[in-house]
Amino acid sequence: MDHDTMHTITVVLGFIAGALYITSHYMKTMVPLRICEIASNVLFVIYGAMYPSWPTLALYGILVPLNSLRLYEMLHLIKKVRSASQGDLSMDWLKPFMHKHTYKKGDVLFHKGDHADEMFYIVSGTCRIKELGIDLHPGQLVGEMGFLTPEHERTATVECSEDVDMLTITYDKVSELYFQNPTFGFYFLKLTSERLLQNVKRLERELESRPAAKPV
Repeated sequence: MDHDTMHTITVVLGFIAGALYITSHYMKTMVPLRICEIASNVLFVIYGAMYPSWPTLALYGILVPLNSLRLYEMLHLIKKVRSASQGDLSMDWLKPFMHKHTYKKGDVLFHKGDHADEMFYIVSGTCRIKELGIDLHPGQLVGEMGFLTPEHERTATVECSEDVDMLTITYDKVSELYFQNPTFGFYFLKLTSERLLQNVKRLERELESRPAAKPV
């Protein structure tokens, strides 16, 4: 292949890589954006090697594995949420985005009507929803309903029945994950709805098991 042909191919690859990079900035969802950026990065690596331009080669050589890692994390997250929404209600997929906190027996996580800005995952210990008389145990999510209410308002009071280890995540972080990928948002809403239905069924069973009031 002569020098002119090689130069033409190199220039074309550079323009295609640039076009893909610009296109990625117009994409609204994270997975297609990452795929487009990876394709752009790979072409820039080839361009940098053929030109040659060692700074270009080094820069985009670093970005290829970095974008690939972020794409893998997002696909893995979507897979975990999909699995959770189809019956396995484990919240393990959310743990990497959460922070650990410890609460003492008698501490109130929040009162009904309070402004809500975070939700909790119980690692150890027990909490109680005071209005419903329902105990919450390790592995359960607490406070997710406030994320869905129009004013981000707490729908019940939750108190620690014993010392509790919690993982917390802010609604801002949940919103970030939600808007990064519509699939995440869809399955998160489905998961939350499933948890709400489970709470309703649990309450119905408890009401049915209570003895009927004696007539006065």
